[in-house]
Amino acid sequence: MYVDLPERELRQYVSEQSDPEDFDEFWASTLREARLLDWAPELSRVDTGLATIDVFDLTFAGFNGERIRAWLRVPAGSAGPLPCVVSFAGYSGGRGRAQDNLFWASAGFAHLQMDSRGQGSGSSVGDTPDPHASGPQVSGFLTRGIETKESFYYRRLLTDAVRAVDAARSFDLVDEQRMAVVGASQGGGIALAVSALVPEVSALIAYVPFLCDFPRATVMTDRDPYKEIGTYLAVHRDRVAQVHRTLSYFDGVNFAKRATAQASFSVALMDEVCPPSSIYGAVNNYAGQKQLTVWPYNGHEAGGIDDDVLALNWLLDLFGMRGRGID
Repeated sequence: MYVDLPERELRQYVSEQSDPEDFDEFWASTLREARLLDWAPELSRVDTGLATIDVFDLTFAGFNGERIRAWLRVPAGSAGPLPCVVSFAGYSGGRGRAQDNLFWASAGFAHLQMDSRGQGSGSSVGDTPDPHASGPQVSGFLTRGIETKESFYYRRLLTDAVRAVDAARSFDLVDEQRMAVVGASQGGGIALAVSALVPEVSALIAYVPFLCDFPRATVMTDRDPYKEIGTYLAVHRDRVAQVHRTLSYFDGVNFAKRATAQASFSVALMDEVCPPSSIYGAVNNYAGQKQLTVWPYNGHEAGGIDDDVLALNWLLDLFGMRGRGID
């Protein structure tokens, strides 16, 4: 059943999320510090048994110069430069196995699939630790270090994601003029943030993005992961304002107003995990050119493969890749 406002009201919905006065300086200083601790990405080819795709095990410098794992997949024998997709995993997922996620490389893209630090015991495996302590937290990642913006888990994860794009841009195999960031749910929220933090990104694809409009999402659903915040605040009753202040630095609504890449979003009107209004809060605030696909009878799975096919065709047109036999 529908779980939120009627669609006509969703199209007009405006988030009440605040815009911190030091938002831009916080992120500029965070990324500046991370880039000062840079080191050359390490790339090694993996014997996967695949005939049409070459897979490379990639390690690059993330937050605090820490080692972040990823896969780089390209069409077999590619010389480049290739249009590039950098993708991010959904909540609790990691980079998966070397043979996973072959869609984008099969379509002719260089595809960098980033591992999510500390995650990878859910929908797909991970290989990157998160070596940072935090205060009291609810099981999961959404309240890890939530006491301050500096200690919050997503400061590290979003910085890793920006550095993944930096790593991709460093390879001769990649056409840095044709770069897209892609993800669903948590991955979509990460991609949205990266599109704002890396102006060189030319395209954003965000399916049912998580991490959007925290003030509304945390009271509109009783489902995890947003419920983690409610569970935390049900015990730490004196920290409501403090927690929402922290979250405002990581909210897709605030990243959206700073992003100018051409964007393709999707939303599902029966989504109990990421309430439709939370996604509209970001989409309606998006500064760049955008399109939105609405799935009226779907939940958090949204359009599934149909989302991917629509996104592929959109990118083929945007990046001038038609006429290569993969229309």
